Amino acid sequence: MRIDIGCGSAKETGYLGIDRIAYPGVDIVCDINEEIPLPDNTAEFVMASRVLPYVRNLFTALQEIYRISAHKAVVCILAPYAHSFSHASNPLFKQKFDEYTPRHLTAHFFQPSLGMPSPPVPDYPPPAPPFDYRLLRMEMFYQYPFNDTLYEAEELEVLRTLQSNVVHEIMYHFTVVKQEISLEELESMSRKVYPEPQVLRRRRLSGGNGR
Repeated sequence: MRIDIGCGSAKETGYLGIDRIAYPGVDIVCDINEEIPLPDNTAEFVMASRVLPYVRNLFTALQEIYRISAHKAVVCILAPYAHSFSHASNPLFKQKFDEYTPRHLTAHFFQPSLGMPSPPVPDYPPPAPPFDYRLLRMEMFYQYPFNDTLYEAEELEVLRTLQSNVVHEIMYHFTVVKQEISLEELESMSRKVYPEPQVLRRRRLSGGNGR
């Protein structure tokens, strides 16, 4: 089963839509801050596009998504990038996301060799979370004037390290780990192409930049 969490009125085609408001097309009305009324190990793919910044407790919401997901399910998260003034000033955003976030969602961090890996967090490893999300891919979407072809990937990496307002959004693909999994399996999964939110498909067609 594929699940679109926080789908609003634009549910992804072929997905079970979940939202706290009964918009047209929503299949289950619930608050993911509390509970998702689905059995354990139900989902094979979860889309969470621009919804997780609003949850009261990120770990509570991620623990519930983890519960309903099967082993090796893929979870796609699209979120505003933390180090952008337009996002930092939004009082409705309770959670922040950047390239370091994936390191805090597992006790066994995996850094894929393809895509954009999350840098390890030195010196202060987090306590083990109540779930295990391994990063497969990460992509950043740059804002003007960085969203063109004037900059090499290495230049953009330096720019976003030194200043704010370089990246607008960030997308992750994680796999849910509930059993033993080898590094070879993770590496193989990281090389696959996965679904992404329709808002990004439209952005790519219009020439929006992501790296």
